Amino acid sequence: MAHILILSADGFEQSELMEPRKALDAAGHKTTVASLKSGEIKGWKDKDWGDSVPVDLTVSNVAADDYDALLLPGGQMNPDILRMDEGAVALVKAFGAAGKPIAAICHAPWLLVEADLVRGKTVTSWPSIRTDLSNAGANVVDEEVVTDGNLITSRKPEDIPAFNKALLGALADQTVPA
Repeated sequence: MAHILILSADGFEQSELMEPRKALDAAGHKTTVASLKSGEIKGWKDKDWGDSVPVDLTVSNVAADDYDALLLPGGQMNPDILRMDEGAVALVKAFGAAGKPIAAICHAPWLLVEADLVRGKTVTSWPSIRTDLSNAGANVVDEEVVTDGNLITSRKPEDIPAFNKALLGALADQTVPA
């Protein structure tokens, strides 16, 4: 099965990390959480802080070569924090350069913009960042999930079932060494 890196920071939309991770784990895949700091990161749920998630590795100790795919949960704070970190952006770029699946939901496509991965791609996102995506050269559409090459994007928590299905489908299509 595949090994998926979840890149996140404090303020991730709780459902957008927890639900895809649960689906990946249920399908027999391995997930690892990386962040800018060790310890725990705190989610955001219903306009307040939510549950914490243990961090397995810091960004400085992660290599894209060790993983088969990248999951980028949204939330407004989380991707905004990550896109300001050179190491996090470099990691997203490395997954893009390797052609590995990158699944980004809600505000997480901000990281795809920062990594210059959306130019010429069709993507979707939370409405407030669609202008940023368009200005970065993306073709932006309003659909629950969009797959263009190795990029999988969705708009919001209600899209998670379709988002999970697309990510699991991309992993099933991928040749993963044992």
